[in-house]
Amino acid sequence: MKTRSELREIAMKSMYQILVIKSAKEDFIVKDIIHENIEEENDFVDDLVNGTLKNEKDIIMLSNKYMQDWTIDRLNLVDQSIMELGIYELMYTDTPSIVAINEWVELSKKYSDPKVTNMINGVLDNIYHSEEKNAG
Repeated sequence: MKTRSELREIAMKSMYQILVIKSAKEDFIVKDIIHENIEEENDFVDDLVNGTLKNEKDIIMLSNKYMQDWTIDRLNLVDQSIMELGIYELMYTDTPSIVAINEWVELSKKYSDPKVTNMINGVLDNIYHSEEKNAG
């Protein structure tokens, strides 16, 4: 059984692959990409990835609102994945906000440079303090 932290990393890798494929303007099936990263069905990973994709326009607008003099599309695709999934989990799920922020910042520490990790932390923290969680 994988931990939630491990499942978030799987979601991040899946989201990264989706962003790569989208940037190449190729077709893809989300379920197939997730399945490449985790063998068994997992509702948590499915919800993170599909929920992020479903709400991606709003998530990107929200991230850009809180990124000072920067936009999410200027981040590399790994960092974009972490930012988008982090905002999704923070805003659209029942995960306690502090847990969601901490988990995505920790994942960023593993994959990003410290400046980007600080920016992701700041954006998620500002969203947490400024926005209401969406219902559903």
